[in-house]
Amino acid sequence: MTTQTNSGSCCSSDGSCGSGTATDVAGPGVTTVFKVSGMTCGHCEGAVSQEISALDGVTAVTAVAGTGEVTVTSAAPLDEDAVRAAVDEAGYELVGRA
Repeated sequence: MTTQTNSGSCCSSDGSCGSGTATDVAGPGVTTVFKVSGMTCGHCEGAVSQEISALDGVTAVTAVAGTGEVTVTSAAPLDEDAVRAAVDEAGYELVGRA
């Protein structure tokens, strides 16, 4: 799992970083949009997406740093505490459902 300190950004002082969002092809299921604070770039999106993707039943994750929204598709409704723990593990804060 990824360990990251939450200093407000994982980017350099000029805002640059090197990764992008992790997304999968979404199929049928439950789609939930969460609000996450602290994401500022593609690396942030990737870190959050990776941790949430590891949850049981998750089939797709799309994180957008610009809006702070993370769209999750899963086979069944997700336990918000499990999503919160995954976002915390990535080094960010789950605000709640968008």
